[in-house]
Amino acid sequence: MNMGKLRSLLEKVQAGDTSIDEALWDLRCLPYEDLGFAKVDHHRSLRTGYPEVIFCQGKTVEQVRMIMENLVRHNPVVLATRATPEMYRETVKAIPEVKYYELGRIIEYKKESLPKKGTVLVVSAGTADLPVAEEAAITADALGHNVDKLYDVGVAGIHRLLDNYEALHKAQVIIVVAGMEGALASVIAGMVEAPVIGVPTSVGYGASFQGLAPLLTMLNSCASGIGVVNIDNGFGAAALASAIIKSGEAKK
Repeated sequence: MNMGKLRSLLEKVQAGDTSIDEALWDLRCLPYEDLGFAKVDHHRSLRTGYPEVIFCQGKTVEQVRMIMENLVRHNPVVLATRATPEMYRETVKAIPEVKYYELGRIIEYKKESLPKKGTVLVVSAGTADLPVAEEAAITADALGHNVDKLYDVGVAGIHRLLDNYEALHKAQVIIVVAGMEGALASVIAGMVEAPVIGVPTSVGYGASFQGLAPLLTMLNSCASGIGVVNIDNGFGAAALASAIIKSGEAKK
């Protein structure tokens, strides 16, 4: 945060040269904090509803730690996705409160939990899809939503899904994580009224083309009401689910 610009803005409000509403709008666009290798956006939560999330892939251990240290000074909840155990070990030395979810590959700092609104159901076709499913579930929880899980209910044993019919109809948004051919998203979308977010995963043999086959299956689904995010993007699915729920809450 640029303290000089913030002080100038507050002085204008105090002097009556700027209205409170105008100041609130300006606060949404205040400059980032420049760390040299990263420009940390402290006011993203004002614009989007949640703080900047660190995508760790491609970053060094030290870069992740420094960005995390910077963000926790300004936000009650901070997430770092695609984090390695080494990144966690370095970060926890500086921020003892952080928690590491090994399966979901997420580092989480949570000073206080957000009030829970709405229910997101995360469904995985197979156990091999769990890293992506857990990324979605942990993110949805951190964004302030109740999260239910229904794992390993793929179309190879459809009776496992049908045994959980009630859970499918309780959720406001359903995230379906599937590799191989990715048919599960279409099946569920044909059974429920809630919006379904398909997450194709890179799980599968050669002709699945690292997730391209399930991606195309989901995009070409004959069932209506499916939105599809990128391959292995559990975080993106949770962010979209959160936006859907919050949009509905805002209209009440």
